[in-house]
Amino acid sequence: MNNTAAHPWNCISFTTDYGLEDGFVAACAGVIATIAPAARVIDITHAVPAQDIRRGAVVLEQTAPYLPPAVHLAVVDPGVGTQRRGVLLVAGDATAVRGLLVGPDNGLLLPAAEALGGLRAAYELAEPRYWLPEVSMTFHGRDVFAPVAAHLATGVPPESFGPSVPLAELVRLPEPVNRVERGAAGPALVTEVIAVDRFGNVQLAAHRADLARLDLPPGQPVGLHSADASAPGEARTVLVGRTFADVAPGELVLIVDSSDRLAVAVNGGAAAVLLGVQPGSLVRLDR
Repeated sequence: MNNTAAHPWNCISFTTDYGLEDGFVAACAGVIATIAPAARVIDITHAVPAQDIRRGAVVLEQTAPYLPPAVHLAVVDPGVGTQRRGVLLVAGDATAVRGLLVGPDNGLLLPAAEALGGLRAAYELAEPRYWLPEVSMTFHGRDVFAPVAAHLATGVPPESFGPSVPLAELVRLPEPVNRVERGAAGPALVTEVIAVDRFGNVQLAAHRADLARLDLPPGQPVGLHSADASAPGEARTVLVGRTFADVAPGELVLIVDSSDRLAVAVNGGAAAVLLGVQPGSLVRLDR
């Protein structure tokens, strides 16, 4: 393919599960600043729950399209030190490359690549001259991924970092559950909780189009039930709304959130606490 980094990428986004209690983030930032001092680093988050690859993938997918063209460095890597590959993904549409993504080949990067226009190419990080001289078995974020991101930011082309990887061989996360079933009063939607934000809002795998599939206009009440056989929970009634304020304080509302996914919220409260759900839980919406 044509050189996709003919000019430097002056922005690096950074997503990890490292937290801020230790010096892990600073060590990676220091490596980047040493190799690419002109690069601007935008921290997406370092509060991904430890080893939660899906949550990291969701955050990166939903944030990357709103950043300038960038190298996206993401490290949620429970397989560090094993035979899992490090990869560099090239993302964009038919007209231009929109981003370069660096991290482990464990499914973390692929949703963001699709959100940036689609996956165009992939390379294994197999060229040690772009790593630090000594590589720890437990800190590839500092010793492999951060140096690679920094070298990309200086204009080194993606194909310099290692051999091409067939796109079909990349590790992908399982698709979250999201299916329409036949209910007693019409179609019902069984969908997976994919994220809970700091406000306690419950983001579902379902999208805006699923509201139309169930014929649920704003103002329509809908039944909300746990679809986990091991944790049936209490049936709830939720109002389909446009904003949090479409229901009284303390009441549940089903909205389309800023990522165009369905979300359950409580006006002035935390829906995840009220419903007793977490990422991976299944819920059922029916009329």
